[in-house]
Amino acid sequence: MRWPFRSFEKVSVAVKAPILAVSAVAILLGGCAGKGEVDATGGISAVRSVCPPVAIPAATGDITLFDPITSRDQSAIDVVALMTNVRSTCADATDQVLTNITFDVRARRSRTEGPRDVTLPYFMTVVRGGSAVVAKRVGRIALHFDAGQALATASGTASSTVTRSAATLPDDVREKLTRKRKAGDQDAAVDPLSTPEVRQAVLRASFEALVGFQLTDDQLKYNATR
Repeated sequence: MRWPFRSFEKVSVAVKAPILAVSAVAILLGGCAGKGEVDATGGISAVRSVCPPVAIPAATGDITLFDPITSRDQSAIDVVALMTNVRSTCADATDQVLTNITFDVRARRSRTEGPRDVTLPYFMTVVRGGSAVVAKRVGRIALHFDAGQALATASGTASSTVTRSAATLPDDVREKLTRKRKAGDQDAAVDPLSTPEVRQAVLRASFEALVGFQLTDDQLKYNATR
């Protein structure tokens, strides 16, 4: 199912950064180590990619409908749906980086008499620096229950198109992060990310693509407090 979306703000994202080797005492260039591996210099390599990581934000991966709608009693639960199998593919060969997201929704209803269709809202948002929402789309996914059936499933898709420039670390920041340091150097034991300007530059160049159910305030509160 594809989204009948209206508007979408393009977000700038950058080229793949060099492999960064991160340790408690230094950030070094990790030659052959893979992500999360210890390299020959003693650092831990971490790979920054132009493709944003994809995830479901806390408390937005499921939705509960009540009947009556104002009740929160267990006996009033009408439909419960869960978002799962979130996956993504990324095409980053051009200046426009496209991330395609797929996911499944699995739902259960309490009363099974007769067929029923349920439509649920969901969102895809691009977040910069861990907190700033720079783009958001809201769509709907339809579920169909056959007569006598308590379960229904449906698949949904989402996508984000971004440009490379905003996630490109400035040359001076990249140099500070990847420069090899030797024991005895004055700044060998200083984590470059402890420097405010470096930390802020990395945050500005970091993006996430998040997908989840578009919840009302009451639904979000229910998920967070149950």
